[in-house]
Amino acid sequence: MYSQKVLNHFYHPHNMGHMKNPDGVGEVGNPICGDILRLYIKIENNKIKNIRFETLGCAAAIAVSSMITEMVKGMKVKEALKITKKDIANELGGLPAIKMHCSNLAEEALQLAIKDYLDRKSKLQKI
Repeated sequence: MYSQKVLNHFYHPHNMGHMKNPDGVGEVGNPICGDILRLYIKIENNKIKNIRFETLGCAAAIAVSSMITEMVKGMKVKEALKITKKDIANELGGLPAIKMHCSNLAEEALQLAIKDYLDRKSKLQKI
């Protein structure tokens, strides 16, 4: 049912845990299945220097959370915004159709974290 990559990221998630003083936070949930993902980012020189996650959910939700952190670490913010749910699923070797909604969580959380960062940055520049 799950690819070896999905299982590896589920059993050995990368970049899991809380981040102190993040530059941006994105949190999303799926009310139907109950999965929740909180993504934290640190930005330096317009690149994602560090990224961490906290996920309450199934194996697929944890795997996509872990994978998105690996995909965007070191990436320019503008490029990270282009990542889609399909990109994430493909990096994991695919997801069962019934679990594709989990990749939505990662895409949306990343976009919200970047938006939060940009909003914070904009407010600081106005001061």
